[in-house]
Amino acid sequence: MDRTGNTIMGSKDSAYTRARVLRLIYALCLAGATYNHAAAIYRHGWLWDYGGYPRVSTTFWTALGVLDPLAIVLLFVRPRWGVAMTVAIIVADVAHNLVIAHLYFPPLLRALATVPSPAMQVAFMIFVLFTCRMAALVRPRRAT
Repeated sequence: MDRTGNTIMGSKDSAYTRARVLRLIYALCLAGATYNHAAAIYRHGWLWDYGGYPRVSTTFWTALGVLDPLAIVLLFVRPRWGVAMTVAIIVADVAHNLVIAHLYFPPLLRALATVPSPAMQVAFMIFVLFTCRMAALVRPRRAT
C-alpha cells in the first residue's frame, strides 16, 4: 500500500469491488448446491436415506439444504461470517463426499473421474480457499 491508500493491485475501492464479486461467485455456486439439496428434499422428504447411505451422511446432505442458503444470506449481510461459513461448508462437504466415494465407489480416482460433481466441488473448494481472504474484505463502517 502506498501513501495514498492504494494497494499494489489498485485502489481500495477496486479491492472492495473484487471482494463483492468473489462473494457473488460464492453465492451463485451455493445457490446451485441449494437447488440440488432442495430438490432432493422436495422429491423425497427430509428423512430420505439417499438410497441407503448412513444416517449421519444423509442428515449432513439434508442440512446443506438449510446451511447453503444461510451462507448466501450471510455473504451479503455479514460478509466475513458468510465467507467463513462458505469455507466451512465446502471443506466439510468435499471431505465428506470423498470419504463416501472412497467407501462406496472404489477406487476413488475412477469414481472421481466418472462423476463430474465431485471434481466441480473440489475445484470450487480450491477457488474458495485461494480467494477467501480477499472475499472477506469489507469496507469499514463510518462513524455516525
